[in-house]
Amino acid sequence: MYANYLLDSYKSAMNYVQDKQIAHDLNVTPARISEMRKGKRYISDSEAVFMAEHANIDPKEALLGCHSDRNENPKIKQLWKDIAKKLNCQGIHAFTMTFLASGLMVTSLSGIISECALCTLC
Repeated sequence: MYANYLLDSYKSAMNYVQDKQIAHDLNVTPARISEMRKGKRYISDSEAVFMAEHANIDPKEALLGCHSDRNENPKIKQLWKDIAKKLNCQGIHAFTMTFLASGLMVTSLSGIISECALCTLC
């Protein structure tokens, strides 16, 4: 799960030893952090960007990772991960990544992801 990677990266970057320190920074209870780690609650976009910026992680990567975590369908989850890998490998500009992330959330993911990704990456 990307949430654990992001939480651990933020914790390490801030030199924290307990998840309750992360909870304090995000204005959530320590129980919420535990729920995030277990996949019962998802990291919001604003929380992902906040932690990514402090952990020196590209916020676009963090958003794509968190959106991958949110989807229960393993095929679509893998498509999100594949898109993130392709975009990182090819150095696509921020505009394209933002367009993909926002456009795919609004539309049906199953058919559009492959078409949009192929058109954008070709």
